[in-house]
Amino acid sequence: MSKKLLALYSLKYNPFCQEVPVSALFTSSGLDHFCWRIENQLGEGGFALITGAPGTGKSVSLRILAERLKAMCDVNVGILTRPQASVGDFYRELGDLFSVTLSPSNRWGGSKALRQKWIAHIEASLYRPVLLIDESQAMSTATLCELRLLSSAELDSRSILTAVLAGDERLRHKLQSDDLLPMASRIRCRLRCEPADPKMLRECLCNLLQKAGNPRLIAEPVINALCEHAAGNYRTLMNMANDLLAAALQREADQIDETLFFDVFDMRATSTKRTKS
Repeated sequence: MSKKLLALYSLKYNPFCQEVPVSALFTSSGLDHFCWRIENQLGEGGFALITGAPGTGKSVSLRILAERLKAMCDVNVGILTRPQASVGDFYRELGDLFSVTLSPSNRWGGSKALRQKWIAHIEASLYRPVLLIDESQAMSTATLCELRLLSSAELDSRSILTAVLAGDERLRHKLQSDDLLPMASRIRCRLRCEPADPKMLRECLCNLLQKAGNPRLIAEPVINALCEHAAGNYRTLMNMANDLLAAALQREADQIDETLFFDVFDMRATSTKRTKS
């Protein structure tokens, strides 16, 4: 983010980029309730699931949840970064996340060490450790089964981990397979990220502008147009707004107004037609 943009529009940061502070992210009532459920489930453990189409807020939901959990005393949160990894690498990353020395060639020893560490944490804090996994549709069936078996103890009568899986429709369909039905039956809390209506998109956009320091950066008619044309998708909304911000910076415009909106998107439509022809 250029200093020129921040100075010209009195912004603390670009409100439309991916690196927006968690404190500035918009939280819907559904997400707020989901986070509350997870916070109150830490003493019992189990699985939770976030699903939805790309751009509907799954990763943002995990960011907000992670921030809330890390603010709680004695809660140990791990975020898996390579869901597509083999079972061996899955154990390597778990060992790194929870500070346990593991040997992937000795899976029995690794699972025993992890479970002992988690049980010791539970006995000290009463909270289950938390594992957050984004893009969970990329996890293999074998790894998901390993996670299910790893997270239970005492003949499946005790859960020793809280695991939150987030993924697109492929994850939902994968959990319906015969091998993963035992995991699907253990999901205690679900959040379905649906396409947002224009009103919710507007709340999100206005919240971002307010937190970034310039609530009047975008003219009201343009806010309405963006929310109507984003097709219910938060990512599409942010990309469109970011294109307008870049164009405004290039022209050193005082505000993103209707003239700029039509210029930018008329040019894009014209360019698309020329490409197709």
